[in-house]
Amino acid sequence: MTAASGRATLLVIAKEPVPGRVKTRLTPPYTPQEAAALAEASLRDTLDAVLRVPARRRILVLDGEPGRWLPRGFDVVPQVSGGLDERIVGAFAVCDDGPALLVGMDTPQLTADLLAGVGEDGHDAWLGPAADGGFWALGLAEPSRAGSVVRGVPMSTDRTGAVQRRRLVEAGLTVRDLPLLRDVDTATDAARVAGLCPAGSRFAAALASFAEVAR
Repeated sequence: MTAASGRATLLVIAKEPVPGRVKTRLTPPYTPQEAAALAEASLRDTLDAVLRVPARRRILVLDGEPGRWLPRGFDVVPQVSGGLDERIVGAFAVCDDGPALLVGMDTPQLTADLLAGVGEDGHDAWLGPAADGGFWALGLAEPSRAGSVVRGVPMSTDRTGAVQRRRLVEAGLTVRDLPLLRDVDTATDAARVAGLCPAGSRFAAALASFAEVAR
């Protein structure tokens, strides 16, 4: 595997998987408890993938409290208040010098290979576009620049990724585009993503178990 050699700080921004607070767009057809279980499975798959990437430091930027789903190897810091743009800026603010990459918890199909070279390939920024028009990953060679390139980007729209990329380019940064991935927001997304998850995926297993019960 040709993954990062350990120069980058890896950030996962996430919400505690509490029923009624996460993945509400999965309800229906799933119950709030099932939606939370899928969110937890997605988060655990994401954390496992990040653990497979050599890194200077791994940080979980969390809205809520850590639970038994959190593996060893992560520092935990709270999310700052405000919109998602402010929370992303706040996440980069906890990084030391050197490149940093932030990913969300909604792409359980993430693998270490998708992050190969991030932080050591000579780019100033890295952006992983999402199928819904957003982005699943954002990296900066200089995390201190996050405020100037992220703050004010409209989040959760079908043009978020395009606007974010334009902001990076307008700031004079060289951008490497990471592969396009689909976020899990709806039941249709969940079914499609489960089919793309690597072997042993908790998310795919959880989704399949709920399908069995529904039969």
